[in-house]
Amino acid sequence: MDTIEVLDVTAIEPRLKHPTIFEVFDKLTAGESFIIHNDHDPKPLYYQLLAERGAIFGWQYLMEGPKWWRVQISKNVINPNDDTIGELVAKDFRKAEVFKKFGIDFCCGGKKSVKQVCTDKGIDYNELETALKNIEKTETQSENFDKWSLDFLAEYIINKHHTYVKESSPLLLEFAEKVARVHGAHHPENIEIFEKVQALTCEMGTHMLKEERVLFPYIQGLAKLQKEGKAASPPTFGTVQNPVNMMEMEHDSAGDLMKAIRELSNNYTPPAEACNTYRVLYAKLEEFENDLHRHIHLENNLLFPKAIELEKELTA
Repeated sequence: MDTIEVLDVTAIEPRLKHPTIFEVFDKLTAGESFIIHNDHDPKPLYYQLLAERGAIFGWQYLMEGPKWWRVQISKNVINPNDDTIGELVAKDFRKAEVFKKFGIDFCCGGKKSVKQVCTDKGIDYNELETALKNIEKTETQSENFDKWSLDFLAEYIINKHHTYVKESSPLLLEFAEKVARVHGAHHPENIEIFEKVQALTCEMGTHMLKEERVLFPYIQGLAKLQKEGKAASPPTFGTVQNPVNMMEMEHDSAGDLMKAIRELSNNYTPPAEACNTYRVLYAKLEEFENDLHRHIHLENNLLFPKAIELEKELTA
């Protein structure tokens, strides 16, 4: 059995860390992998690799802190006919429900192919393919987001999903605090849930503000230039890929917090003796998660990729 190379990133001069990792990755043949060893989460590398090489790699955490991180990076065997999870959901949102039932992340994890996800999670590929084909036989979705213009899609995300988060956050905080205070002694998981709800609502608030003040106006400006047949000037942030990378990192963080809340709440299942506030909190958290999944999907798998391509087209 071949030994997988381990690259100790901590021993590399800071300015050479990413170039060295890219050099090792580029030398891999399809199906090969190597491991990076680091003293902090190398997630920024994931986004740089994705931006510069595309979705042609696997990224698997073998160790996640608090002192050391190890990630196995592999070069995928690419089939040009393999759609990613995000692309499938972008074409038909009904498939999101299928992926959810199989425990597959279609928003933050949307850049993986179906086969890759099945391999990573030990899912029967044929069973999943059958479920995806069956959903195509059901009534067609009314909202075909893939055909919407970028400026309209950005406005829709703000009016529907950003508004939902802003309106729901105060209630979630109020109920989570009350349940933690009243029931925390016997159900201590609710104290941690409250802490994570605080972090989640705070992160989402600042995240949406950055989108509404900087990124979305720029994307809407690109759409306007396209309609007018005009070229685009380079933005102050270099390229739209830069803020997109940051937004996707923040999406991952929100997704991780939501996943932790789901696990702490036993899939939003309150105990038999739970009061009404307790039950409403868990129901509202599940509703919030469902909205967040669609919210992130629309940005990660539709708005952002199309904005990146449009910018390239208008600055060529």
